[in-house]
Amino acid sequence: MPESGIEDLLRTLSPQVLGAVVRRYGHFDLAEDATQEALLAAATQWPAEGRPENPRAWLVTVASRRLTDLLRAEQARRRREDTVFQWRLPEEHVTSADDTLVLLFLCCHPSLSPASQIALTLRAVGGLTTAEIARAFLVPEATMTRRISRAKAGIKASGVPFALPAEPGRLDAVLHVLYLIFNEGYASTSGPDLVRSDLSAEAIRLARIVHRLVPDDGEATGLLALMLLTDARRPARAGPDGAPIPMSEQDRGRWNAGYVAEGIALLSEALPNGPTGQFQIQAAIAALHDEAPSAEETDWPQIEALYEVLLRLSDNPVVALNHAVAVGMARGPREGLAALEELGDRISGDHRFHAARAHLLEMAGDIAEAIESYVDAARLATGLPHRRYLHARAERLR
Repeated sequence: MPESGIEDLLRTLSPQVLGAVVRRYGHFDLAEDATQEALLAAATQWPAEGRPENPRAWLVTVASRRLTDLLRAEQARRRREDTVFQWRLPEEHVTSADDTLVLLFLCCHPSLSPASQIALTLRAVGGLTTAEIARAFLVPEATMTRRISRAKAGIKASGVPFALPAEPGRLDAVLHVLYLIFNEGYASTSGPDLVRSDLSAEAIRLARIVHRLVPDDGEATGLLALMLLTDARRPARAGPDGAPIPMSEQDRGRWNAGYVAEGIALLSEALPNGPTGQFQIQAAIAALHDEAPSAEETDWPQIEALYEVLLRLSDNPVVALNHAVAVGMARGPREGLAALEELGDRISGDHRFHAARAHLLEMAGDIAEAIESYVDAARLATGLPHRRYLHARAERLR
């Protein structure tokens, strides 16, 4: 197998092996170190000696041996012998899919902060190095190391068993973490780049894993559909200078038709599976945008109706903001501005509120107020490309 093929295989097997080792022996932190050493051994040996017949079993065996060595360095002989004796008890039949899913639940445990959940998921399940995660979130590696260490300590302190959780709704936490990772990649909130394609690609990869593990869950399918339908537009989202291009001005011929087709197929698959959730609704909205041959042919009344449904499921300010924009596009800018005013102070500190207001004011012909709102939006934007774009929109109207 070519080295690139081995690398892909190891990345796929990494969470399965870590999950198996943690399930058998506990000690999340040491198990991760042992798994990383097993992966390194495989990357060194397999290209020269050939891939073993059962790669996962090989990795689990090597990681288990290494974990034993690590524990021997920490534990007294009697305690170690007692532990090793317990390890030799017959284990229940557990699939690699179970291990990966349980590992995701563990990384997204509700005792952890969202930032810790994201970092630990990317590290343990995504297989990214601490340095890669730190670069993706524009923080020093030492800061990310401490964040991941605190997350592992939190898992240990919680005493949570390595098993599928009994509490309903825990899958929602996993999906929410993947959604946050995707959003930070697709619309970076800080730094010089509009997108961080490595993060959005990793979120899609992890969402595919979850979809394979729980194919009958409508929201897991809906989330993957939403990611694909949204990421399909990424090739046309920025100009040569990195500045964002509004969807209405994008070259739709550059959109990823394969992602659009796959996303729509997944959405059709998800809708009949149980109650309709927020990710399915968001995917349906994204599909309406992607299926429109041009911006002028976008079905804004249908999008407005879907946002009204979404508001009943998730009444948060960003959804309300998007609903107001849809109202403005479907019924006219004055109606949209009135809907924006109803938001009050719920989102007035977010640049997206002022950008939406500026756009609707521009549509209504209130140029002076539109310029003022574009400037306000630029002042509040944290990402450099958005600040430049909003300043440019204001200058264009002067």
